[in-house]
Amino acid sequence: MDNAKPLPAYLVQRYQGWKATAYSENKNWYRRLADEGQRPRAMVISCCDSRLHVTAIFGADQGEFFIHRNIASLVPPFEADGGQHGTSAAIEYAVTVLKVSHVVVMTHSQCGGVAGCHDMCMGNAPALEEKTSFVGRWIDILRPGFEKVKDVEGDDARKTALEKQAALTSVENLMTFPFVQDAVASGQLALHAVWHNIGEGTVEQYMAEEGRFAQV
Repeated sequence: MDNAKPLPAYLVQRYQGWKATAYSENKNWYRRLADEGQRPRAMVISCCDSRLHVTAIFGADQGEFFIHRNIASLVPPFEADGGQHGTSAAIEYAVTVLKVSHVVVMTHSQCGGVAGCHDMCMGNAPALEEKTSFVGRWIDILRPGFEKVKDVEGDDARKTALEKQAALTSVENLMTFPFVQDAVASGQLALHAVWHNIGEGTVEQYMAEEGRFAQV
């Protein structure tokens, strides 16, 4: 394996700083995590975007969140086809093994994946339409969400609406998983759709009774 190279120097330096401070000062906590395993109360499904830092937003420590990140925070519908499904596998593990009490789907402002879906659905992203585009085929998941916001006036407003629809589409798709349905029906699991405005630092959550997102 000749393609695996040593870490860049800046990452090595940051690791050494963490080991000498944060780890050294909390050594017993880390060893407890290692010995006793993880018991997260919540799973967070968030975007790969480097600007979305869910542990910082919610002030979470190691062991609190089971986190899965993908393009645009999307959850595909349940499909038992024998294929390799990373997001579905993470959900299965969180719900059936870790027994999390909450699954939080967090989308965010200025999401590139959502913008790509928007442009593709508007006919302005031919590269994403190609069968060879992994991103394009992944964000196909959000096409039904686009249909719900396509009449919103203005590209920016429509993209923001679609970002929020991404969270709702994912929650809807979560409910196609039989083990999620069972956990929700028994009261053991709650699903949440939230949207984060990166520039403003705000978080909005979907209020089902009101049919809208409201700031936390």
